[in-house]
Amino acid sequence: LLASRRTSYRYALGMVGLGMLLLPVYPSGFSYFIFGCVMLHGSGRTMLGYLGQLLLINTAFCALAWWIGYPPKVLLWIPLLTFIIGVIVNVEQISQDKDAALKLSHDEVRRLAATAERERIGRDLHDLLGHTLSLVALKSELASRLCERDPHAARREIDEVQRVARDALSQVRLAVTGIRAAGIAAELASARLLLEMDAITLDYEGGDIGMPVDVETVLALVIREAITNVQRHARATEVSVKFSSDAESLRLTILDNGRGSEVIAGNGLKGMRERIQALGGSLHIESARGRGTKLEASVPMSIRTQPITSVYAPPQRPRMHAA
Repeated sequence: LLASRRTSYRYALGMVGLGMLLLPVYPSGFSYFIFGCVMLHGSGRTMLGYLGQLLLINTAFCALAWWIGYPPKVLLWIPLLTFIIGVIVNVEQISQDKDAALKLSHDEVRRLAATAERERIGRDLHDLLGHTLSLVALKSELASRLCERDPHAARREIDEVQRVARDALSQVRLAVTGIRAAGIAAELASARLLLEMDAITLDYEGGDIGMPVDVETVLALVIREAITNVQRHARATEVSVKFSSDAESLRLTILDNGRGSEVIAGNGLKGMRERIQALGGSLHIESARGRGTKLEASVPMSIRTQPITSVYAPPQRPRMHAA
């Protein structure tokens, strides 16, 4: 139980050997034999290999028991017991291993997503500020040279530097807003991985609807909170996330087929409602025992000002005046 998987099979085989050694004088040694056979699952072999081991070991056991003179029923129920318990324990171990591997995969996806986001931020800031700062330095140097020879031209260059700096500041603020925003696509990818750990299927519709960054952030947080509640409490097998819109509103609908329950307004639900209401929208939840839960968030259509694909746009290159 305490040894690593690479060495635990040695102790399991030792228990098997102990049970067979005691067989002539101590019939209760059956328990050692059964325990050893069951604990062979920790050796890290495949299910087919494990069953082959059990077959060989039980063949040897039955031959020894028959030679000693044990009754025929022992030759039947001991191997049967070791196979049944061993397979059950082995299947549980395989399931735990898969859950652990899926969790590691989930963590790795989050790490890779964070790394990719940092790289994107670095590229955006380099593209945004690299040219702008080079242009500011060049025009400042040009203005200093023109100060005495052509004050009017120098003034134009200084005004151009001010304009470029203001544009750069505006673009930096826009880029930072996009960096801080919680993306719906990233949140859905994380939700899919989280639900897969509990064998819950996630379906998604309506990804082509544009929305402002602040709306996307709020709806992404609503998705995060709702999916977390489904994973923890709903005992569902299917979850659907759907975006729809009409002339008046943009709607997010999250539906699961879980057990349903009475809706209790905890901190998570209150936070979702407050965020939606801050945008002038509303949040409605329907839940009945045995019929799942439906969450619908509605946001007024009038606040849609830009699509989510235009969070960041590089600045236009200013024209340089001839010296």
